[in-house]
Amino acid sequence: MRVSIIVPCYNEQEALPIFYEEINRVLESMPCEYEILFINDGSYDNTLDILKKIAGRNKMVKYISFSRNFGKEAAIYAGFCNVTGDYTAIMDADMQDPPALLPQMLEILLTGDYDSVATRRENRAGEPVVRSWFARWFYRIINRISDADIMDGARDFRLMKKSMVDAIVKMGEYNRFSKGIFGWVGFHTYWLSYENQERVAGETKWNFWKLMRYALEGIIDFSQAPLSLASWFGVIMTACSFMAVVFIIVRKLLFGDSVEGWASLACIITFIGGVQLFCIGLMGQYIAKAYLEVKKRPHYIISESNQDNIENVN
Repeated sequence: MRVSIIVPCYNEQEALPIFYEEINRVLESMPCEYEILFINDGSYDNTLDILKKIAGRNKMVKYISFSRNFGKEAAIYAGFCNVTGDYTAIMDADMQDPPALLPQMLEILLTGDYDSVATRRENRAGEPVVRSWFARWFYRIINRISDADIMDGARDFRLMKKSMVDAIVKMGEYNRFSKGIFGWVGFHTYWLSYENQERVAGETKWNFWKLMRYALEGIIDFSQAPLSLASWFGVIMTACSFMAVVFIIVRKLLFGDSVEGWASLACIITFIGGVQLFCIGLMGQYIAKAYLEVKKRPHYIISESNQDNIENVN
């Protein structure tokens, strides 16, 4: 029995030594073989040098270094494509995903009742109030308008059987949203709750606007509801325009012509123009996603690695 750990890294030089000591201690205590696959996502600090030193001390540690920063989703996909374990886990290097949970997660999977053990935060202690409010609404909206089943507070930290990993690898789309993919592929998942953990070192790479952009990409990737919304806007505006025409004709016949209402007319025109631009923008986002897919560019490019038989371009 072999457990693979995928660890995306982007400028994690402060947290990496602490994380490695803890994850190695936990894995050594577990009744299984293991491998740790670090994905250096184009870090510009000393992350790669630290990974090389760790790999030199432990033959179970492998690393893949990208030619530039391709993003966390690409790093996760690269990990899935290159692990060899019967069970695979994704973890962040900042210790917000407690390694101490791994033995319990593996024990749950070994019962045979589940294909995946996923983690979720019980609370958002230490997180800004505004970000927490938007996050909760994001989960409510995406679960209502898409086929993805995403638990509120869900983390990327989860342990999966090889069958689930293989299913995820087959989903080779360029625009990836892992939380949605995990829910879309199905399989029987056990949700394990734990208290929110603070970063052990370094600074978060996710600010409010990056998270907002990531959330919007997730909605576009897994739902056609925004396109339907644009269509309904068109129907509603057409109906309103028809009623306005009827109103103007009736008013002309009953009261004669009037030159009043230029201010309200300007507001209406501006509003309708804004709705039109909004709908065009929505369609543009979907067209841009399709454009990226049909170009079939690689998800990532590997510049160096200490692993044999790596999947260099996907």
